[in-house]
Amino acid sequence: MTFQLIDIEVQSRAAHPRLAGRTTGRVRAVLSETRDGREQTHDLSISVWADLPADASDADIDMALMLKAADIVARLKSQLEVGVAS
Repeated sequence: MTFQLIDIEVQSRAAHPRLAGRTTGRVRAVLSETRDGREQTHDLSISVWADLPADASDADIDMALMLKAADIVARLKSQLEVGVAS
């Protein structure tokens, strides 16, 4: 079984209502899974947050949120691949 991240994008983002400098958001991640020669696509919506300086650009904010989501996907893939090897 293999997993591949094929698309990632910020769906929404907003300033945290109480924590200054924190942005929360949702990131859409699309994974392709190949198992026993068959391919399946998984569309995930991941809640993320990032602490950023007040002068962060929109692009910097989006990148920080996508990096958080990519880290979550990497941990998920790692756990799934370990589970299959067991």
